[in-house]
Amino acid sequence: MSLLEETKRILGVYKIYPKRRLGQNFLVDDEALDKMINYASLSEDDYVLEIGAGLGFLTERLAEIAKQVIAVEIDPRLIRVLTSRLRRYNNVTLLKGDILKVDIPKFNKVVSVPPYSISSPLLFWLLKRKFECAVLTFQEEFAKRLAASAGEEDYGRLTVSVYCHAEVDLLDVIPKDFFWPMPEVNSMIVRLKPRKMPFHVENEEKFFDFVREIFTQKNKKLRNAVSPFLSKIGVSKEDIIRLVDSIPFSQRRARDLMPEELGLAFNELIKKIREI
Repeated sequence: MSLLEETKRILGVYKIYPKRRLGQNFLVDDEALDKMINYASLSEDDYVLEIGAGLGFLTERLAEIAKQVIAVEIDPRLIRVLTSRLRRYNNVTLLKGDILKVDIPKFNKVVSVPPYSISSPLLFWLLKRKFECAVLTFQEEFAKRLAASAGEEDYGRLTVSVYCHAEVDLLDVIPKDFFWPMPEVNSMIVRLKPRKMPFHVENEEKFFDFVREIFTQKNKKLRNAVSPFLSKIGVSKEDIIRLVDSIPFSQRRARDLMPEELGLAFNELIKKIREI
């Protein structure tokens, strides 16, 4: 029986109708699931986190290899399915709840097809945690944002944040008809490997506040885009006027600045603020 047939059978037995608001599009292609596992280079020593376990097709494959699988699922209807399907595996911990809110045991790898609806907050959540490797499937358009270059339409706060925390590999495109129900767009397998900050900034927390603020106005010149950030950290209007033209790249648009250039601008800004 194919995964598509199995999906329809299980949903029929449990009288489950996929919910669009929960991003319930089930990956029903064996080859795509196997590729994700291969890209993660799993071993019997790994503790693997899966976000959005769905019907358990990926979970079962992970459990056959890894030492421990932490499978998180928010939909209580699917928890019933997973409890039944995974009962023979002693190395699977099934957690019900929102990945962004529940307490997660230790893990060193992530292999998952998470709901599209949480892609961005999930990435910011994940980048704050320690792990060796994450293989995730996202909408193709979203995936391209993770590896965009300065000046490109997809380049933004998310790109800079990911670049600062991880190496990104865009791997295989997964056609939309490999899912059921079929979504409107194709997906892509992405691999993230954490790394140290690739350039120096005076204060990482404030740097990412700076990045968040300027990319809300990324089409403006940096001198204008940086003003709200300066105001939020308590710089007076008079000092803002004096500072904005003195920082590097002040006449270039925020969207055109590479992460390293943003770091240089931020460092110089912090230096001048300390001198006030």
